[in-house]
Amino acid sequence: MSAPPPEAAPEESAAAESGTFRSPGEKTVRTVLPSGAAKDGSAQASATTSNLELGMWADIRTARSLSFGVNLYQGAPVPHEVTVAWGDGTTHTATVTGGEVLRDVRHTYPRPGDYTITVTATDSVNHVQAVNQLQFSTAGSFFVPHAPTRLLDTRAGVGAAKAKVGAYTPIRLKIAGSAKAPAGVAAVVLNVTVTNTTAAGHVSVYPSGRKRPESSNLNYGTGQTVPNQVIVPVGKDGYVELYNGGWNAVDLIADVTGYFDRTAADGYTSLNPVRFVDTREGLGAARGQVAGQGTFGVQITGRSGIPAGATAVALNVTVTNPKEAGHLTVFPSGQAAPSTSSLNFTPGQTVANSVIVPVGTDGKINVRNGAWAGTDVIVDVVGYYGAGSKAAFTSTTPGIWEGAPWRLMDSRGMHPGSWPCLAGGYFPMNMDSMNRGDLPIEAYVLNLTVAATTGAGHLSVAPDPYSVDVYRNGRPVPPPRPTSSALNWTAGKDVSNLVQAKPGPYEIVDLWNQSSREVHYIVDWFGEYDAY
Repeated sequence: MSAPPPEAAPEESAAAESGTFRSPGEKTVRTVLPSGAAKDGSAQASATTSNLELGMWADIRTARSLSFGVNLYQGAPVPHEVTVAWGDGTTHTATVTGGEVLRDVRHTYPRPGDYTITVTATDSVNHVQAVNQLQFSTAGSFFVPHAPTRLLDTRAGVGAAKAKVGAYTPIRLKIAGSAKAPAGVAAVVLNVTVTNTTAAGHVSVYPSGRKRPESSNLNYGTGQTVPNQVIVPVGKDGYVELYNGGWNAVDLIADVTGYFDRTAADGYTSLNPVRFVDTREGLGAARGQVAGQGTFGVQITGRSGIPAGATAVALNVTVTNPKEAGHLTVFPSGQAAPSTSSLNFTPGQTVANSVIVPVGTDGKINVRNGAWAGTDVIVDVVGYYGAGSKAAFTSTTPGIWEGAPWRLMDSRGMHPGSWPCLAGGYFPMNMDSMNRGDLPIEAYVLNLTVAATTGAGHLSVAPDPYSVDVYRNGRPVPPPRPTSSALNWTAGKDVSNLVQAKPGPYEIVDLWNQSSREVHYIVDWFGEYDAY
């Protein structure tokens, strides 16, 4: 009899930490088949004389797929007909000798969800049948758009005590059951803002119940108000934690703009970043600054391949040349402007922020300038959500079972890739080195931070057309320089922004330093979208 593999521990457990679901052999139900003589002429065996047990396990492989195994413990050394019913109407069949192991059977579900896998093993020689079941939940989940809604404001006592968050202190924010987010929500999209700062620091957002990561979501300086979008898994208890990594207390604000759930309907489709609006040129909107308290609409569907019926859009929104301090609010067409903010700015500042926003029934979104004076606005589209899109979000991949967030690169010398990106140059980042290597990824969810800045500039992110071998074996002609921007910075400021980065055909993402000075990059992995 073969020994069970290490994964087939006797305990049944969920895969949140280990990536493996299990069902022990003790759960097996054995029955005697209809009466009759066995094939060898002996009397029919009874269920009480057979010790056949089915120990089962399923390893998460991708957002919607698994690698499955079953051990036929104590089975007679004869062929057993094994049927695996995946719970989605499809089956897999195999012949396995009793006491042996059926391993690495792969299956991809048509959509994210919770599934019951049923295995039936039939010993037709001894007329005994064994059945066991395993509950499996896909790692991936689909998106539910949410009109921007404030969940946290420590200035007003919304979602937490009315008090600043202390230095080097976390606070807990309830997600499941708040606004429209259901129990069991997998991940949440938040726009997090830090304000009333009196010293430099950073903010990290992570699932409740997990160790605080070394990654950060946003960085701030004295007197700054800084926003950044966050996509973060939700802890088992339905909470996330926001940690103030600064010397002094700060106020924190968090607005929900969507969440991910296994019962949802909308997948993701990435795009090469496309500029939809630039008020400096009259692209997509009237030419000239958006007036104070002014609002303009942006047609989303029917452009750049975005179909009618798209429910939400992923953007990078940039403010430049603002006349005074203020904020932008991006919201669905056909609705009143909410009291939330998508990004904040000061006079003369150029600042960008990632935004995910529902699309109105007319296929449009609105952008409102909350300042009392004018500003220029730039909108780059990086992807969209809809029922016709197949890519599911996951923050768990093989080899990274502790889950998101995870520091992928730090060019300051703390991690592999310890060299700055030269002025005007680009850094080809091989994302396949951290992945399965056999299935393409629709987009990577990354938090990018630019550090050690000595002048103004901006960062662009784009797919790379080449493979790693091309870079190893020569110096290819640089790809076309992208015209979109992912984040903007000034001298002496560390700036972060969330990026949903579409990779090239060989899983390489380019980080372009669109400035006249070298800079350092810090890249934190928060998840990915894949269609498998």
